[in-house]
Amino acid sequence: ALREGLEKYDRNQGVWRGTGKTIPAEALGSEAAWREALAGIEVPRDVPAWFPAVVLEVGDASARVGIEGVAEDEDGHFIPAEDVTWARKRLDDGGLGRKAQVAGDLVSAGDVVLVRAVTNDDGTFARWSLRQVPEVQGAFMAMDVNTGRVLAMQGGFSYQDSVFNRTTQATRQPGSSFKPFVYAAALDSGFTPATIVVDAPIEIDTPQGLWTPKNASNKFYGPTPLRTGIEQSRNLMTVRIAQEITMQTVAGYAERFGVYDRMGPFLANALGAQETTLFKMVAAYAMFANGGERVEPTLVDRVQDRYGKTIYRHDQRICEDCADPNLPRGAGVRVDSNRERVMNAVTAYQLTSMMEGVVTRGSASRLDLPVPIAGKTGTTNDAKDVWFIGYSSNIVAGCYIGFDQPRTLGESAFGGTLCVPVFQDFMEDAIKKFGGGEFAVPPGGYFMKIDRFSGQPLPDDATGDNVIAEYFREGEDPMWGLGAAVDGGFAMGENLPLFAYGEGEGGADSGTAITNSEGETVVVPKKADFGTVSSGGLY
Repeated sequence: ALREGLEKYDRNQGVWRGTGKTIPAEALGSEAAWREALAGIEVPRDVPAWFPAVVLEVGDASARVGIEGVAEDEDGHFIPAEDVTWARKRLDDGGLGRKAQVAGDLVSAGDVVLVRAVTNDDGTFARWSLRQVPEVQGAFMAMDVNTGRVLAMQGGFSYQDSVFNRTTQATRQPGSSFKPFVYAAALDSGFTPATIVVDAPIEIDTPQGLWTPKNASNKFYGPTPLRTGIEQSRNLMTVRIAQEITMQTVAGYAERFGVYDRMGPFLANALGAQETTLFKMVAAYAMFANGGERVEPTLVDRVQDRYGKTIYRHDQRICEDCADPNLPRGAGVRVDSNRERVMNAVTAYQLTSMMEGVVTRGSASRLDLPVPIAGKTGTTNDAKDVWFIGYSSNIVAGCYIGFDQPRTLGESAFGGTLCVPVFQDFMEDAIKKFGGGEFAVPPGGYFMKIDRFSGQPLPDDATGDNVIAEYFREGEDPMWGLGAAVDGGFAMGENLPLFAYGEGEGGADSGTAITNSEGETVVVPKKADFGTVSSGGLY
């Protein structure tokens, strides 16, 4: 799934780089000579269905290739003209050539290339197609939220191309995918999903100059419930929350979850400015999924000696009934969870419920899976890193995509457009094997319906798109109304062109025409966290 996502992004850039390897012209004269020469060329051979090949001759439209491991036939193997029209060749001076019309616009005789067979809809062979290792890289990891077993780990496009494991070794800015830790700290500090937080401009004077974080939509929405803040990835709300509960509290949570060994208590870090690894982020999200219990990722479940005696077991939980030979048919076993509790179980469920909203209404709404999914996208400044980490009731998986030497991925690059499709492809197969269900509701709370835009309580029989059944702690009486709004100590200016509740929830492409508080007609993007600079990350 990750390879397909990286290759799709790379081909959308329309630049042909090839392998940069060539075979001398004198080795092209006989099949034995070019096969021997090709076998000695170092190119990735670990990508399924990709074959190293050498361009034997270039015709007026197509190019004839010799393919490693594929027998020559009477007619030979060709790259036709229609296969190259997606690309322009990267020239020696760094510029780009004209858009390719024929194979000779991209390749020359002696070029070593990678090819794969393209098939028709009925599975029959259509043609050979040029392929290249993407310049963009990324990582993917999935693990069991209860045991910590790492189910899948991919550290890049090809191990033979690059042995660097970007899952465990690449430290990147997580952007908005860090925000759940801010919200978790807030929920444990007296906030509820219905707490009203001011979404308005902030200016902070720093030694490096004036810091003015913005929402990705470059708009602000006034007093807004906490739930909407994470669903729509509102940066200004996140900064105000962090200021209200203090960055020391946020840092303590991030360190407790293992995201950082030591987190700098700077407000920008609430938006994911400090680097961490995908490995640490996925492990931390697993603790949201399992109800707040510490779980460590592992590649080794158990070690036995030569006599079958267990000398190491990763999962230290105790199964009460596993050795009972008289366990009734259909009865499940009881597992005594003796693990450390990292966060309150009610907090974990509230956060999970809010992140389900990210998937159903927010930046990850492209997902379409048969079981409930919660998660969070992340896109850093200038889209240098894009993330998505999501989980079902039993599997957590995460993806990041970015260049090894960070640079922008482009204006249309977001966690929701690049990483969410990778997660979708993986989970479609993973759910078939591991299943999934509703997230368990812990004891100690009660449901109450609220308006997700205003945060106001609603009667039990209320229905509609704006109605959410929110889970509150027992004994916790939420404070209603704007008088209880959290501003983090930052004032909200007069006469701000605030957007009404629910605006910005429409389509990012077409937009929704609305009238703001000044009587002006403006177009608001579909998703408030899809904007010109970032989808909720750093400013």
